Amino acid sequence: MQLSCAPLEANLGPDTANLCKGADVVVLFVNDKADAEVVNQLADNGVKHIAMRCAGFDKVNLAAAAMAGITVSRVPSYSPTSIAEHALALLMTLNRKLHRVANRIREGNFTLSGLQGYEIGSKTIGVIGTGRIGKTFCRIMKLGFGCRVLAYDKFPAQDMMEMGIEYMELDEILPQCMAVCIFCPLNDSTYHLMDEDKIRQMKKGAFLINVSRGGLVDTQALLRALRSGHLGGAGLDVYENEESLFFEDFSTRSTFHADTWDGMFAELEVLPNVLISPHSAFLTYEALDNISATVADNILEFAEGKPITNLVEETPRSTANVIPSINEPTRDLEQLKKGGG
Repeated sequence: MQLSCAPLEANLGPDTANLCKGADVVVLFVNDKADAEVVNQLADNGVKHIAMRCAGFDKVNLAAAAMAGITVSRVPSYSPTSIAEHALALLMTLNRKLHRVANRIREGNFTLSGLQGYEIGSKTIGVIGTGRIGKTFCRIMKLGFGCRVLAYDKFPAQDMMEMGIEYMELDEILPQCMAVCIFCPLNDSTYHLMDEDKIRQMKKGAFLINVSRGGLVDTQALLRALRSGHLGGAGLDVYENEESLFFEDFSTRSTFHADTWDGMFAELEVLPNVLISPHSAFLTYEALDNISATVADNILEFAEGKPITNLVEETPRSTANVIPSINEPTRDLEQLKKGGG
């Protein structure tokens, strides 16, 4: 079968959807927007399949896609190890102040003040979500470091429990852990999962690590906790307004200009106890190989009229991938982001 590909640098959105005219398939990444308006534009332009080259699909309106006759596929497991290892790297760097050490050494400062950390193996670690990535992280922390690991998930995994992972409610986990690491999906029920109340429940001086989706954390609440000293630090591979920032080069913009285009991010990036990576936790050679192969397989299955192995089927957005105790009435995710009811 002969297939042709036309790479486009622009992100998908209402202003760029018409660039897909004549294509049967569009291949999207984490920050491409495929809401109802865009999905209908794609359908009008002849698109029949959306192939996500990532695991998440929170930017795709599945109901609109189903109504328009557009199928959606994803890459459910390209490399849990890559993302779990990145979460560990963020945690270890924050704990041992390695980012500060690197900056000091460049400046000729070899003093030790303010560089104390903890032995991770003697601490309790909290894990939110024990899917493939969460499980991998649990194994690293439990078997590799010997940590006590507390997990929160609607569906406790038998293999994790047999390994000694302790499942409990989130409110029980937060006060006990020196670090809380998030590995759950973003949907209506998990938007701002870590809000003012949950962050306040965290142990004083604890670290918050998020390598999942930015919308899981209330950034304003996080900033308040960091500025007050309640949290010891945050390691973020994602940010709730990252669509306008990540994967672009703004290195020529001044700090003053940064304040004008995203005040919250400008506050985050200057805090010495915050580490931010640009949604790069997945970025390993192994993961890229797996992503490419899986996306190609998904597209070939669609083109050949075969059942799509990694098909994303519409489920009620208020119940899909729900973490327990945080169910809310069904609300549109875009409304939630804007503070709507």
